[in-house]
Amino acid sequence: MHFEIVSEIHGSTTIARGSGIRELKRLRRIHGPGRWRKRKGMATIRLSNGSTHEAEIHWYEATGIGKREFKLKRILE
Repeated sequence: MHFEIVSEIHGSTTIARGSGIRELKRLRRIHGPGRWRKRKGMATIRLSNGSTHEAEIHWYEATGIGKREFKLKRILE
């Protein structure tokens, strides 16, 4: 499902880091080496049909590389 983040991400926490990330080898191959962390948080999103919702999103993040590969996990409203 395609979506766009329209607000700041709030309530972000780290789910996994380093070797605890299942996709670590792929992340390093595609985006480069770094201190990778899998994170989650809440944000307002806009779906492809134009509706807006509060949702939980997950993403990968590394220092110097930034946030990558956002995933919509669940719509809260």
